[in-house]
Amino acid sequence: MSEKVSIGILAVQGAFAEHQAMLDGLGADTFLIRQKKDLEEAVQNGRLQGIVLPGGESTVQGKLLRDLGMSDQLKELIEAGTPVLATCAGLILLAERVSNDDRAYLKTLPVSVKRNAYGRQLGSFVTDAEIAHIGTYRMNFIRAPYIDEILNPQVETLAIVDGNTVAVRYKNQLALSFHPEVSEDARVHAYFLNEIVQGV
Repeated sequence: MSEKVSIGILAVQGAFAEHQAMLDGLGADTFLIRQKKDLEEAVQNGRLQGIVLPGGESTVQGKLLRDLGMSDQLKELIEAGTPVLATCAGLILLAERVSNDDRAYLKTLPVSVKRNAYGRQLGSFVTDAEIAHIGTYRMNFIRAPYIDEILNPQVETLAIVDGNTVAVRYKNQLALSFHPEVSEDARVHAYFLNEIVQGV
């Protein structure tokens, strides 16, 4: 990373601490977004150069974003070009459509996702697969969604596992079904910082 960048990590629920540790290890300046004031102050101070939407429980996170009054501002920031890394539940928050749920949240990413797509038997698993621009990567899936339809030809598919799309990039948005933050491999986060945050 050629310069220190400031990344806000949504911290209302889920695996935000792991993302923070990995980004800190790469030299980023991270801070937690727990309430609307944290987001507003970061924008006012020019500290929000990127956003992380972590894994966790998408329905809980979506409700908290609405209750805390952050949904509209997050949507506006992402649509205006603020880089975002979204993992698992974060992917669901970004998705324009959720194929097996009537709820959708920020709707900035033109894909359809399937929640808890792997069912109980494969609720959690680890596999090695290729990610475009990154290489072979060990992916940790934990009650994960996958992308079942791409709704805009500008969405770049980055990874496919068992015929299902599990990583995409759309402009400033990098969205994954799996959890790179629980890995010791920092290449996904480095790609986000170097190619998306500093490349947008």
